[in-house]
Amino acid sequence: MKNLSYLYENCTLCPRMCHVNRRQNRSICGQGTDITAARAALHFWEEPCLSENGGSGAVFFSGCTLKCCYCQNYPISQGNLGKEISPERLGEIFLELQEKGAQNIDLITATHFLPSILPVLDKVRPFLHIPVVYNCGGYERVETLRALEGYVDVYLPDFKYFSSDVSQKYSGASDYFQYASQAIQEMIRQCGNPIFDKNGMLTRGVLVRHMVLPGQKEDSIHLLHWMEKNLPRKKWLISLMSQYTPFFHAEKYPEINRRITTYEYNKVLDTALSLGLDQGYMQERTSAKEEYTPPFNLEGL
Repeated sequence: MKNLSYLYENCTLCPRMCHVNRRQNRSICGQGTDITAARAALHFWEEPCLSENGGSGAVFFSGCTLKCCYCQNYPISQGNLGKEISPERLGEIFLELQEKGAQNIDLITATHFLPSILPVLDKVRPFLHIPVVYNCGGYERVETLRALEGYVDVYLPDFKYFSSDVSQKYSGASDYFQYASQAIQEMIRQCGNPIFDKNGMLTRGVLVRHMVLPGQKEDSIHLLHWMEKNLPRKKWLISLMSQYTPFFHAEKYPEINRRITTYEYNKVLDTALSLGLDQGYMQERTSAKEEYTPPFNLEGL
């Protein structure tokens, strides 16, 4: 059992490395030491290989290390909506989701609570017979990810930006690419080749998401070229997403206060296909739906 509780006293779990004593104060992620979540329920809007047969057992944790101005989950990521739950209750939630038919346990934005979550996974592991998915924004430290080795079966990271100027403007993280690029390589090292069960569900591997932003197709194209050159072929899957919908503070930035055009998305899609990045999922351009955002009503907690 890994004991990382000391990290709460001088927090360096994420790339912000704010060194806050979270037993006394809240850090940049907006959270202290008590596990806080906003929803734990079957979720049917992940990629088909994760949620098609019964849904993903999604636990949405409160707080976030990124400050994306367009975040669709902003009530919990930056609004601190959520309910404090004990480690014991979290373990019960995992098993309840499994009992309801979840295809996996989907930990969404969990990094800032890892010292509390890992002991829970240790305790329920003998009773948990479905994969553990680590669903994150990609802004991770390799050192923290190494503590997850052996706990995570499937990594589901975003890979949002190539340009440091773009990542600073929209997510307040000029070093996003620096950290995300290293983090995704570490995830692939841990998981190896994608493995599917007889029903086509992903049981091990890395599925990298990239959502095309309005006005940023060139940044997406640069990122795809980097991925083709630097990530090992056939050892990861891609999910190219067109579902961007302006939320939260997007109205402050006119260039992203709209949905992407068919032309923008097709230019990025054509690049991915021309580079041979076709293992995975390509959303239809019409997939931008507010229904992808579940109600954060404390269900299942």
